[in-house]
Amino acid sequence: MTEASAPVAEPASVPVLDRPIPPRGWVVIGRKEIGDHVSSARFVVLLIVLGLAAGIPLYLAAEQIRNLASQVSGAQAVFLAMWVIGAQDSSIFQLNVTIQSFVGLAAPLLGIAFAFDAVNGERSQGTLPRLISQPIYRDDIINGKFAGALAVISLVLVSVMIFIAGFGMIRLGIVPSLGEVIRLGLWVVVTIVYVGVWLALGLLLSVAVRRAATSALMGLGSWLLLVVFGKFIVNLFIAFFIRVPANGTAQEQLQVAQLQDFVTRLLPTTLYTEASIVLLNPRATSTGGTLGTLGQYDQAQQQIPSLLSLDQSLLLVWPHIVALVAIMAVLFAAAYIRFMRQEVRA
Repeated sequence: MTEASAPVAEPASVPVLDRPIPPRGWVVIGRKEIGDHVSSARFVVLLIVLGLAAGIPLYLAAEQIRNLASQVSGAQAVFLAMWVIGAQDSSIFQLNVTIQSFVGLAAPLLGIAFAFDAVNGERSQGTLPRLISQPIYRDDIINGKFAGALAVISLVLVSVMIFIAGFGMIRLGIVPSLGEVIRLGLWVVVTIVYVGVWLALGLLLSVAVRRAATSALMGLGSWLLLVVFGKFIVNLFIAFFIRVPANGTAQEQLQVAQLQDFVTRLLPTTLYTEASIVLLNPRATSTGGTLGTLGQYDQAQQQIPSLLSLDQSLLLVWPHIVALVAIMAVLFAAAYIRFMRQEVRA
């Protein structure tokens, strides 16, 4: 007689922790980046640097602005003149050493400083593998780092612009109109896009270069090459490869000027400067580029000076804004693709 086989006990099921991937992991990374940036000494230093870059021209030209404001009381766009007037200007809308030119010179440093160690800094500290092991998508890391840094840069720019505007209203007694406030707001948006170009460049260097010090030096070198010496290098390049004889015709000289203007407009600094002048100066009827023909030059000389409306100014600078956004998108796409293809080792 066979004994009945005892029932085999089934192994107890191991509980599985349900950790779903958050639908917006880049927001989590972005919040972390914002907290890290705002609490760092880098944020305070760059805020002071940008504040000095915007405040020094205003302080040097304060008395001249006050005299001009009293002389042209009742005129339009007086508040915007505070942003484009320089310390040695003889006209209310002349461009010399101005707030917008100083901001255009110093603002790229914000983008480079907040991004040159975004990825390679995590890699050198050994935190990048642990960050990728979290329940988020891999592209959320680079998206969140870019969004967080751009949010902090926007905070810095808006804070400095509000401070400068408040100084002008209290110290100089200039009250802006609604149209001037809208123009100033659009200029701040264009400035954020311009800094976003350098932020994307710094992020690309951080992904492509292993050492943070090397990426920082390459970013500063790019800033010197494109912002400080950009136009000089373009002029030197055109003069070296394209020689116009001394007795050349006006048409030949115009063609060389058109080529020089085209190459110069490939620089982000040129796009930003021309867009800033048109947005902050309603009397600017062109972006400062070379005219296409001599007939167009004669026609421009015969124009009656007048203030452009906001939509007319936007039509002039819309190609510049699109070009800046396109450059930023291309640089960020290159950093994104390079990061997604990299192998992260512990």
